[in-house]
Amino acid sequence: MSKQKIDIKRILLHLGFWFAYLLANGYIEVAMVNYSYFDLPLWERIYKGFSVQFLVLIPVVGLTYFIMYFLLPRYLEKKEYWALFFKGLLGLLLAIICYRLILIYVIYPHIYQEEYKFNSFVSMFPRHLWTLLDIISIVAIAVSIKLSRLRLVGVEREKQLMQEKLESELGFLRAQTNPHFLFNTLNNIYALARKKSDATAGVVMKLSKILRFMLYECTTPSIWLSEEVKVIEDYIELEKIRYSNRLSIHFEKQLSNDIQIAPLLLLPLVENAFKHGVSETRFESLVHIDLKLTDNILLFEIKNTKGESETETAGGIGLHNIHRQLELIYPGQYDLLINEQASTFNVKLKLKLSGNETVELSNRGRRTSGGRSIAGLY
Repeated sequence: MSKQKIDIKRILLHLGFWFAYLLANGYIEVAMVNYSYFDLPLWERIYKGFSVQFLVLIPVVGLTYFIMYFLLPRYLEKKEYWALFFKGLLGLLLAIICYRLILIYVIYPHIYQEEYKFNSFVSMFPRHLWTLLDIISIVAIAVSIKLSRLRLVGVEREKQLMQEKLESELGFLRAQTNPHFLFNTLNNIYALARKKSDATAGVVMKLSKILRFMLYECTTPSIWLSEEVKVIEDYIELEKIRYSNRLSIHFEKQLSNDIQIAPLLLLPLVENAFKHGVSETRFESLVHIDLKLTDNILLFEIKNTKGESETETAGGIGLHNIHRQLELIYPGQYDLLINEQASTFNVKLKLKLSGNETVELSNRGRRTSGGRSIAGLY
């Protein structure tokens, strides 16, 4: 049904275009008829003027659609410009011949009721030139409209392909997060199982909750920030069970309101603090997480201790993944700062959220400077 409506609309637009052209040229022709046949009644002069223009419109319409629907699709997309030019020129010559034949054998004897006078080419040159310019001008206007439409369709198609590519990449990044997180957590469960810890069953239950969230809640473009925070809290509880007394965690939250955010943006940052910080040292470890939301500006900071011999890599799966997701979803709206010291590792994310609408992808991205910081809102 929608395709049928589109076709009808296009047909009406084409008819409107040619009707407007007929009115304009018919008005000019009536004025010429008034000058030559001033003794005829007005209705007959109008009839003659518009009849003439309707007949000479036939080769013009034929040439226009020959170029638009035969030559352009066949030669323009293949960039065969010479073939397009010469065959377009051949079509123009045929249209001019048809134009003159209609004038000689139909218009003059049947409408003007006169015999066409064959004069020399020089004396008829102004008429030939007028015929040529008349055909070329209207064909050029119609073809220009067609080319503009093709250009707009091409731009829209390119935009759609880019959007699909970005969505595919984002889907891959999120799919990459799940096994990465699962691998790390299963290692935790394995360590507890070897110790025959009573906490193993509780860890498995919490892991089940988190995986359920990843499988069913993260399929949408955006989720509520409070949902992401709840998953972070569950993950922290998992790590508390694993590391027991040698882990000190501070998670401070200041949320003035709830807002929607792309899923799995914050959790990998928290996971990174444990994977490259706490798990790499045998001594007491500290993880400090600070989350603030004020006027749709999200500030998320994680600071963790690490062994002095441990070299943190900003290009690891977790941070690289988050960095790329931010490029795709929030271009120009974020600032990711990574600061590594001998015994501490600090990640700061400042993100400007636009509200509770669905998060949309953008094909604009931003790169890190030296792999450590992305200047933007700071």
